[in-house]
Amino acid sequence: MKASMTMIEPNGHFCSDCAVRGIAVCASLDPAELKEFEHLGRRVHFGAGETVFSEEDITTSFYNLLEGVMRLYKLLPDGRRQIVGFALPGDFLGMNTSGRHNFSADAIGAVTVCQFAKAPFGRFMEGRPHLLKRINELAIRELSQARDHMVLLGRRSADEKVATFLLGWRERLVSLKGSSNTVPLPMSRQDIADYLGLTIETVSRTFTKLERHGAIEIIHGGISLRDPARVEALAAA
Repeated sequence: MKASMTMIEPNGHFCSDCAVRGIAVCASLDPAELKEFEHLGRRVHFGAGETVFSEEDITTSFYNLLEGVMRLYKLLPDGRRQIVGFALPGDFLGMNTSGRHNFSADAIGAVTVCQFAKAPFGRFMEGRPHLLKRINELAIRELSQARDHMVLLGRRSADEKVATFLLGWRERLVSLKGSSNTVPLPMSRQDIADYLGLTIETVSRTFTKLERHGAIEIIHGGISLRDPARVEALAAA
């Protein structure tokens, strides 16, 4: 069994040193509110492969992802895994209407989250419509990503699916790293396969095919878009 690498920092960290504050749930808060807000959360560090929360567990906390990438997935009745998304810094996780998590979240590499207990966070939110508006904006973004994923799963060819995934992932990274044709891929080929509804063999063959045709170059830790127009044409097919 893998030893837990989870580390918890004390409550009362400083929101002012948070790299994602401008794009996170707390972006709507003024300086006085931030001083109160920073005492609600605690920073928790997870090692690669560790579970942040599990599907069907009772929701006791919400999570603001500060560093790293998480895979979000559901287990199907036959034991297969369907990845429903990948969380990036600035994403807010854990809110639901059922009172239970409707998917699991694992750390792909080292991950840091700001964890908020559900009840105090709910009390803080009362009387702050600007915070509720920000949460609604993040929820709408999450719904949009879920719709895009449904469309992606319905695409016919592996080439279309992989091309759309690469462009969509690059677009999501823009707010964090700026625009670039170099696309880091911290997730494994198996993760990508489970997200696209393909086998790992098909994903690997498709990456090799796209490289052979000059559309991408496979590099350490990701890919480089050598012919973005070709990849965009595939995604638009």
